[in-house]
Amino acid sequence: MHSEACAYLVGLRGAGRSFNTERTYAGRIALYLTYCADHGVDWTRPSLPQLLAMMRWLVDEPLPPKGRRVATEARYREERTANAIMGTVGELLTWCSLQGWVPVTVVSQLIQPKYLHYTPPGFDAGEDGQNRNVKGRRIKFRVAVPGYEWLSDDEIHRLIGFTTHARDRFLVSLLAVTGMRIGEALGLRREDMHFLPDSTSLGCRVEGPHVHVRRRRNSNDAYAKSPEPRWIPVEADTVGAYAEYRYERDEVAEAVACDMVFVNLFRAPLGEPMKYPSTYELFKRLAERAGFRARPHMLRHSAITRWVRSGVARDVCQDMAGHVSPSSMDPYTHTTDQDKRDAVELVAAKRKEARQ
Repeated sequence: MHSEACAYLVGLRGAGRSFNTERTYAGRIALYLTYCADHGVDWTRPSLPQLLAMMRWLVDEPLPPKGRRVATEARYREERTANAIMGTVGELLTWCSLQGWVPVTVVSQLIQPKYLHYTPPGFDAGEDGQNRNVKGRRIKFRVAVPGYEWLSDDEIHRLIGFTTHARDRFLVSLLAVTGMRIGEALGLRREDMHFLPDSTSLGCRVEGPHVHVRRRRNSNDAYAKSPEPRWIPVEADTVGAYAEYRYERDEVAEAVACDMVFVNLFRAPLGEPMKYPSTYELFKRLAERAGFRARPHMLRHSAITRWVRSGVARDVCQDMAGHVSPSSMDPYTHTTDQDKRDAVELVAAKRKEARQ
């Protein structure tokens, strides 16, 4: 056990960071410490060239094969992944510096002055633009901003059509309608499913069918990212899909005692809550059948995009999505291919009208 790294992870937990963040950071820190041990680097006093060498190593070193499969071709980390790892390393060293375990000079080499020529919406640049001078990361690759992946209504319908079990149909439908994160869905308990027209008998004053999302510690490590509880309305089709799933679930005796909504019904351990790996395997199979990329988060993006494009108020979208900051809604407001086509045709029509 590495006492300083463990103390840092405990600090993350104390600061209210999610379990998934803690788990992800633990892997990145372990990678950094292992690299330092293998390359003779003092983890408390890495020089800038040594950190740059690690960043290059992250993208040049082939990754080990997944599971027991024989690798057909070498896999490598993307530069974006390397940036995330080095960002975590920087946070670790900065925190350890505050504890007196890492020299301040080590942390100072990680940052450099940066002037914001372009500011995000809502940014206060100050009367004289003084707030544009910020501290930026010195160690990172320059990468292009990725496109946001989402699914059309037709693709979602096709994806649901390729499911073979009522449980899987309900999971895909629920994610597509509510915009939940996959961790929030896997963390649902049966007491959260208020699918009656009136839930006052359950001690809930919310009208109409809905589902509650709450942060809890769960045995399957599913965790709600948002610290604030929320509820999300659902429509009749989702209620019907849940009823079909309940019939399927009731056929498995091992699932009766489990309070979690999504459980293993078709392979051991029967009746145990579904976990992240099995869920991602499910979406991988569905994507192969459908012939297009399909990941759980794409359904979340699709749901929020539909809300925005349907004219739902931004603050309502933010509340249902479980975003703490209004700026978190920005990535979900994007143009479609039809928007671009309509814009070109509109300009062309106006030019034609002007010539007549």
